[in-house]
Amino acid sequence: MEFNRFCLRSFLSCLLICVTLWSEQSYGLFGQANRRPNIVLILADDLDIAMGGLNPLTKTKKLIGDTGITFTNAFVASPLCCPSRASILTGKYPHNHHVINNTLQGNCSSLAWQKSQEPQTFPALLKSFGGYQTFFAGKYLNQYGHSDAGGLEHVPPGWSYWVALEKNSKYYNYTLSVNGKAQKHGADYSRDYLTDVLANRSLDFLQYKSSYQPFFMMVSTPAPHSPWTAAPQYQDRFNDTKAPRDPNFNVHGKDKHWLIRQAKTPMSNSSVQFLDDAFRKRWRTLLSVDDLVEKIVKKLEVRGELENTYIFFTSDNGYHTGQFSLPLDKRQLYEFDIRVPLLVRGPNIKPNQTSQMPVANVDLGPTILDIAGYNVNKTQMDGMSFLPIMQGKVNSSSWRTDILVEYEGEGRNVSDPACPLLGPGVSECFPDCVCEDSYNNTYACVRTVAPSANLQYCEFDDNEVFVEVYNVTADPYQLNNIAKTIEQEVLEKMNHRLMMLQSCSGQTCRTPGVYDRRFKFNPQQLFSSRSWRLSRLGQ
Repeated sequence: MEFNRFCLRSFLSCLLICVTLWSEQSYGLFGQANRRPNIVLILADDLDIAMGGLNPLTKTKKLIGDTGITFTNAFVASPLCCPSRASILTGKYPHNHHVINNTLQGNCSSLAWQKSQEPQTFPALLKSFGGYQTFFAGKYLNQYGHSDAGGLEHVPPGWSYWVALEKNSKYYNYTLSVNGKAQKHGADYSRDYLTDVLANRSLDFLQYKSSYQPFFMMVSTPAPHSPWTAAPQYQDRFNDTKAPRDPNFNVHGKDKHWLIRQAKTPMSNSSVQFLDDAFRKRWRTLLSVDDLVEKIVKKLEVRGELENTYIFFTSDNGYHTGQFSLPLDKRQLYEFDIRVPLLVRGPNIKPNQTSQMPVANVDLGPTILDIAGYNVNKTQMDGMSFLPIMQGKVNSSSWRTDILVEYEGEGRNVSDPACPLLGPGVSECFPDCVCEDSYNNTYACVRTVAPSANLQYCEFDDNEVFVEVYNVTADPYQLNNIAKTIEQEVLEKMNHRLMMLQSCSGQTCRTPGVYDRRFKFNPQQLFSSRSWRLSRLGQ
């Protein structure tokens, strides 16, 4: 009897081993089709679309754009690194995640941010509830690693593998937090050039990660952010290239807010030479990003994982070089600063697609969660998933028509020594007293893209309550502010819509816009609110 029991136990053990081995082998052959998709997000730093920022990225366009979908109306919730990156991670507008600038005091990677927002970022949800293994490499938030905010030992929740740059973009002589431990790098190209280091770390993750879990990988490159240090093999490229001389290049913005009106026009020769040189250097740094994209795509292909992987390529904000006589920066409300590249390839996305439907970086988190099968309505995210757009399941009549752009200006309490006549409150000033930012460069905009309207409406929180309105179809370079000539009813509707978006949270941020056929405009609701904005606009 005992012998029979022993034989039975031995038989069941052998059977379990055989089933396990068969399962593992069959998973390698057939499991891919039944697995949740893998997701890769590649985030550039300060990469424009309006001035040809994608031109150097020939491999990226071929490997992602040509094999998937290109969004021509992709915008950021704020044209500055830290607020924008916070919007990507949280799926929220700045008025809800409360990161207002790149300083610790502005909530950039602060202890308050870590406590209130980091646990609810989409990577944290992917790891906790989706069972994803997660990998981060590159620039996180501008003040990450600050000694007053946990230092490099702090690893945000949601990351299985963590390789984050201390503070802002660099190419050499930087420190990484590798799973909470400091790793210093010098100036040897073969070992330290950051874009290549990020590529190699990404390839290592793909090689050694578990094959039995889906993965999310976020690679955040330093390029093309300053100091624009190109790899040695690319330092002589684009020698004859200059910044585009579009109609808004080096012209006076006489009908714009005071920060634009104060710009010196025409720019000095030294400023033009400086911005042209910076433009070339920016493009050179992008060639290494192009190599990084190619390496990741090829690695996925070799491992047989490419067909089950979504790959996103985008930027945290745009950039300008000479538009309206502003030499170099972002931080402005215009298309060159708020519109970014967005290319996506992946399962069920047909190749060579282009979409004009408006999407924003607050939509990236909801879209990635949707791909992973997580219900976005369980979150407090303001954005919405554009996965149905990519799969051809939604058209412009059922999609949103507008998004919100917010920015809170920065300035110094004392006058800039180079520009004493401008007084205190300005910052980012060039030698010829052209300042790129100020305290009252604080604004909010509704960017509308609909079949019947392609408009931008912006209000400034300053003494003038200055308003700028652009018909982007008729005036793509935003040369003419039509705030004083547009119909009063349109101003009232846009003012009302802006108030709604600035006070929205979660689901209320996804309500129909004023140019959406589902929207019902109620003047009584508008006038009963008696907002300070509208009353001052009337004055």
